Amino acid sequence: MSSNPASTPPPPNRTSGDRDATQPQETAEREINPERDHRCESRRGGTVIIEGGTVVTVDDSGTEFGEGHVVVEGDRIVAVGPGSAPAQQGPVRRIDASGCLVTPGLINTHHHLYQWATRGYAADATLFGWLTELYPVWAGIDEEITHAAASAGLARMALSGCTTAADHHYVFPRGGGDVFGAVVAAAERIGVRLHAVRGSMDRGRSHGGLPPDSVVEDLDAALAGTQEAIDRFHDPNPGAQVRVAVGPCSPFSVSTDLMRQAAELARRNGVRLHTHLAETTDEEEQCRAEYGRTPVEYADDLGWLGPDVWLAHTIHLSEEGIARLGETGTGAAHCPTSNGRLGAGIAPVRPLLDAGAPVGLGVDGVASNEAGGLGEEMHQALLTARARYGPEALSVRDALRLATRGGARCLGRDDELGSLEHGKLADIAVWRLGGIDHTGIADPVAALVLGRLPKLERLLRGGSVVVDDGRLMPVSEAELTHELDRASARIRTREVSA
Repeated sequence: MSSNPASTPPPPNRTSGDRDATQPQETAEREINPERDHRCESRRGGTVIIEGGTVVTVDDSGTEFGEGHVVVEGDRIVAVGPGSAPAQQGPVRRIDASGCLVTPGLINTHHHLYQWATRGYAADATLFGWLTELYPVWAGIDEEITHAAASAGLARMALSGCTTAADHHYVFPRGGGDVFGAVVAAAERIGVRLHAVRGSMDRGRSHGGLPPDSVVEDLDAALAGTQEAIDRFHDPNPGAQVRVAVGPCSPFSVSTDLMRQAAELARRNGVRLHTHLAETTDEEEQCRAEYGRTPVEYADDLGWLGPDVWLAHTIHLSEEGIARLGETGTGAAHCPTSNGRLGAGIAPVRPLLDAGAPVGLGVDGVASNEAGGLGEEMHQALLTARARYGPEALSVRDALRLATRGGARCLGRDDELGSLEHGKLADIAVWRLGGIDHTGIADPVAALVLGRLPKLERLLRGGSVVVDDGRLMPVSEAELTHELDRASARIRTREVSA
């Protein structure tokens, strides 16, 4: 994963007075008017031009334009370049990005959306203690709670610049209803892309695992449920909004048989594989005690390394483990805030990048990252990498690349997502820079990564507007907040009565 040299001079920020507003032969929309009917913006179609702002493409060459344009037709980008866009025939919607930074939409490679209903629990616990406290609480989730939590979580991510999210759902309480379908429905409601990881656990407490037996499945049920999720929801076609991956939870909650057979099932169906790995020293000690292997060696033995696999956390890796992930093209979902919240450690991001492993960013479940935004993870990733490896470990453009191209590589969609290039999906974030938070920072990428997360002026997913002028378009935040409050109260009541 390449990055621009730190010596590259940053492009200047632009102001609204720096652009020519004259464009012939077009129906133009120049300014964002918060009083107009926003519903018309959510319909995809025709031509959309974003121009006047700094455009950072995150392509292989690190191309940037101090003042540039992006042209969208339907759900695809058809042109990116400097200055104003050429005149277009027919109706055109123009988004004036003066004073803004235009980037690819961000990609979240690891999440647990159902946890939005259980924030703030076990505030001072390590991972195993945190799980021990929360598993009995999660035994109370159902379809309604999961949908409310997932809708709120995806909305928060959209408002932080995220257009694609990978959600790892592995808790299936008896009598909880269609919780996996509830997550998929939430993504359709909010309007972001979803890589829905059908998780599973078959090692409850009675078999030496951490979760209560009430939330685990037996081997056959887990495999059958995974196949059903693929059959119902996976879309292998270009431009897909929903794809499904296979994701047994972790070595300490899943049997060897389930890990191995789940990998075989995934490859029969041509879908990707995802699990937690090497998150804590406790996990490594348990793997060595049970299997005589490190977590990476154990995963390798079971067929869980390869270019169709991405792993969450990957904190406690030996030099040999890092090299093996690079050799096999296995991806890593780096979750710096969650790792810090649980005191799990700092992932070796710089060595993984140097080894050639795909590395993306993850919010992780908000029971261990209560803020829940993806944009902020760029800042956290930069700080933790520099804290461990020094000030040159990660540049601001490296951090942006992790959140875009790196995530696209982890999810197997680098041909469609993660950069602003001709033919790629029109997943685009427009960030408003300025005010007391960013004025005076000459490099807009530094402003985005090092400063307070800017206001999101627009967020497009496949050309459709998801966020406009900082407002979520498909559903009101007030409605989502009311639903989340009800869901959180319901699960607390279930916890008390359990």
